[in-house]
Amino acid sequence: MRAPDAPRGGGPVRAFVALGSNLGDRAAHLAAARAAIAALPGTRVCAASDVEETAPIGPPQGAYLNQMLEIETTLAPEVLLDALLEIERRHGRTRDGGRWAARTLDLDVVLYGDAHVDTPRLVVPHRELPNRDFWQRELAQLGHLVTAESRA
Repeated sequence: MRAPDAPRGGGPVRAFVALGSNLGDRAAHLAAARAAIAALPGTRVCAASDVEETAPIGPPQGAYLNQMLEIETTLAPEVLLDALLEIERRHGRTRDGGRWAARTLDLDVVLYGDAHVDTPRLVVPHRELPNRDFWQRELAQLGHLVTAESRA
């Protein structure tokens, strides 16, 4: 399915965005990301899970701080993705270290309403949702139950 240019009906969509950091002042990176996401046009942060420290996935590196945000947004899925990538870039994220490299900031669209998006740039629900217990815990803390359908 091609991602729509805008949410159906033009109203806000409830989405979940995962935040992670394992370089530098991790807590400050997450705080800056929360503020930047809240400042996106047509977007408000509804709730935030607790911040938790997790072991890295991939090669040996420092532990991550992770958090899940529940947002309402009128931004289309790929527009939201572009905004998140720009926030990452502004906070020192580089992509030259490979898929599992350490990073100052990692922002992922995990869920976008009930949409299923599968484009070369974005897959929602996020492919890694079934594999990341901490995302599932954070979603549950925000009152969102992870079902088999949302994992598909």
